[in-house]
Amino acid sequence: MSEKQGDSIFGAVTSHGQASSTELHNLGSLRSVRSKTGAGVVNYINAASAQDDKQLLAEIGYKQELRRQFSTLQVFGIAFSIMGLLPSIASVMGGGITGGPVTLVWGWFIAGLFIFAIGATMAENASAIPTAGGLYYWTYHYAPKRFKNFFSFVIGCSNTLALVAGLCSINYGLSEEIMAAVLITKNGNFDYSRGKLYAVFIAAILAMVLCTCLASSVISRLQTLSIVSNCFIIILLFIALPIGTKKNRGYFNNGSFIFGKFENMSDWSNGWQFCLQGFMTCVWTIAGFDSCVHQSEEAKDAKKAVPIGILASIGACWILGWLILVVLMACVDPDLENIVESPYGFALAQIIFDSLGKKWAIAFMALIAFCQFLMGASILTAVSRQIWAFARDDGLPFSNYIKIVDKRFSVPFVAVCFGGFCGLILGLLCLIDNAAAGALFSLGVAGNYIAWSTPTLLRLTSGRDVFKPGPFYMGKFWSPIINWISVLFQYFIIILVMFPSSRHGITKETMNYTCVIGPGIWLLSSAYYMVYKRKFFHGPKSNLSDTEYVDAVGSNIIEEILSESGKGV
Repeated sequence: MSEKQGDSIFGAVTSHGQASSTELHNLGSLRSVRSKTGAGVVNYINAASAQDDKQLLAEIGYKQELRRQFSTLQVFGIAFSIMGLLPSIASVMGGGITGGPVTLVWGWFIAGLFIFAIGATMAENASAIPTAGGLYYWTYHYAPKRFKNFFSFVIGCSNTLALVAGLCSINYGLSEEIMAAVLITKNGNFDYSRGKLYAVFIAAILAMVLCTCLASSVISRLQTLSIVSNCFIIILLFIALPIGTKKNRGYFNNGSFIFGKFENMSDWSNGWQFCLQGFMTCVWTIAGFDSCVHQSEEAKDAKKAVPIGILASIGACWILGWLILVVLMACVDPDLENIVESPYGFALAQIIFDSLGKKWAIAFMALIAFCQFLMGASILTAVSRQIWAFARDDGLPFSNYIKIVDKRFSVPFVAVCFGGFCGLILGLLCLIDNAAAGALFSLGVAGNYIAWSTPTLLRLTSGRDVFKPGPFYMGKFWSPIINWISVLFQYFIIILVMFPSSRHGITKETMNYTCVIGPGIWLLSSAYYMVYKRKFFHGPKSNLSDTEYVDAVGSNIIEEILSESGKGV
């Protein structure tokens, strides 16, 4: 049937809300077809053939509730902001430096290569099915029919937990940076307590909630500010630190120190220490690029913008981060124990203090803290969109309230506040000790890598005949090779992050609680689903009425759907 004829069938329904008996018959046929597919099964339109974002999202199963305010640059900006190179490196390099410059510099470079492979596999999935639910939606789409709901629910919980843990770890780093600046200002004469640290943590979370509740157009522009701020502080470091080092110390560390000096300040073997500290610095920093996926329903031309945002943010941070570490190792005190045991509790603060003095150290820590705040606001945006999407499919308690979107501002306010509340609860680990707080960093990595790897593994196995490539596709030869490499690396990292920083004499202060919290959450979410949630969560579900679906997809496509299903008129 022609497009014009299709318009005659469905036009009255979309324009006037009334239909004849013939039209109702066709809508009934359409409803029958949609009930067999619905959200989670993309059959008739794929990303390569979709005419616009609204049409593709309707075929994925959802109506457009959020405004598409994010340009490709701003989609890149949210991931680049969350990675926040210098603030992130500042938060974790204290551990990485215990393996010496070789561990930091080469561990970063090697891990970055594998992370780019992870990004490429995610970009393929995002290009094919760009939706805010992302990981748990793809899991449902590619999983065997019998396990679709269960796998989708567990991955939705894992991805949500990982994002909240990422929010907490960013805010914990921010709190430490603020405390380090105060300690430097007070010349170390300050009563540093975990209670005060958590008080700063609470204030930061509340400020980020307020910031993230701004209209989506303001949030999108915030990413541009974050890009500029992060680039500015990196350029400032590249200029000021070498000048200060040359002036105050008179020399730089040579190439053999930067690229060849290995130290092992732990009781692990050299190889394991290299992986444990070198990889983790990079893995924790170059993370959060799934935030691009969670902005899919606010991105313009999402099937292209999201893959570009993922790959560009990873590539930029991989190379820039490596250069930052080279500069830091050129300027660092060769006696690395002085850095590790810094009285300021922050390795980067000590490096800057040694090279530039007190005032510069305070200024840098203030700038780093500002960029870290922007990181937190950006990841809370991603957290809220994941929570909103999961609630839209009834994956969370109080879903009916959490999935509400304020149409005036195009912001899911309840989801934002719920994400902030979860961050405050998980952040109570800060009050225990450094080991418990450190679990926030590892937990974010482990939860993300479970969520990122599962849909790709399913796509390579049970879903290999279901996958329909979008505009970004690496081809039949390279795609499976790179996908398998990324999956295997992610499983290696999941195991790696469960290990403590020392091998012997483990105490409650040196214990890595990720091996308890991470699997515990996965087991609890599985049990919760089996006992209760299976009655309410049935995977992604369409929130489009038939008339909304017809309006978004187009009457000519509807006729093709009915014809292919054997129900055409």
